[in-house]
Amino acid sequence: MSQNVFTPEKQGLYDPQFEHDACGIGSIINIKGKKSHDIVSQGLTILKNLDHRGARGSEPNTGDGAGILLQMPHKFMQKVATASGFSLPEPGQYAVGMIFLSPEPAEQAESEAALNELIEKEGQTLLGWRTVPTCNETLGESAKACQPVMRQVFIGRSADLKDTMSFERKLYIIRKQAEQLIRYSGKPGGNYFYVASLSAQTIVYKGMLTPEQMEEFFADLNDPVMESAIALVHSRFSTNTFPSWERAHPNRYMIHNGEINTLRGNVNWMYARESMFSSDLFGADMAKVKPVISPDGSDSAMFDECLEFLMFGGMSLHHAM
Repeated sequence: MSQNVFTPEKQGLYDPQFEHDACGIGSIINIKGKKSHDIVSQGLTILKNLDHRGARGSEPNTGDGAGILLQMPHKFMQKVATASGFSLPEPGQYAVGMIFLSPEPAEQAESEAALNELIEKEGQTLLGWRTVPTCNETLGESAKACQPVMRQVFIGRSADLKDTMSFERKLYIIRKQAEQLIRYSGKPGGNYFYVASLSAQTIVYKGMLTPEQMEEFFADLNDPVMESAIALVHSRFSTNTFPSWERAHPNRYMIHNGEINTLRGNVNWMYARESMFSSDLFGADMAKVKPVISPDGSDSAMFDECLEFLMFGGMSLHHAM
């Protein structure tokens, strides 16, 4: 890659070979916690204005990735659940998972069946599934070639889980087992399986998209009852990994701008310490969530996995960070 004409010459401690272009990140929040579709729309406007911070491949219509994280839009989820033939309990008593699956029907069905079994095994209730409506007409051929099917799974909270964090921890345990059982088991189509989010509190819409393709690709985001008091957005510039559908941000708890230079050392330390992990909150379930770090994630995804593990182990967000 040729040097930018605006980059200074090597001098002192500065060396232009270490220059990085970085992703675009943004957020908008109603500080009184009032949910509205306007917050969602403004979040998408921020995202489109961050287009210059993202990157594209040789095709101008294939992006490195774009996405948005929102609070659980209960009114919207009630609406689409009813249309899909099932009903939802009160907010906080159910979770929604945004699941990427193989485009092959048989492989998709096998992955869904495996996840359904895990949900039941962990004492939770499968409420239903819904296909996320998408439109890929404006996408480049590279993005279309590896596009997953996107489905939402709805999970009812069991009565023995007395607080939100207990439910979130149980969902985490389900997800980590599903990753090992489906994505990393070598099953046909398992490489498509990815859980973009699985929570009672938040949901993530993302993909191998450019910022302006988000609204066109996800019809859900244009629905007036898609409401949130927060929107967290990300336009990706992939400098150390190839772009893919699952590597787009937001991750499940954070978005990240830049690169982690000490990545390999941190990953190795986490693997080395896993034999010593213990937590009263996880108890015997600790074995179900290992390995904490997925081997094929980006540096940001690995950071996100460490963050959520420390939080579910009992640390506050500030302490975990």
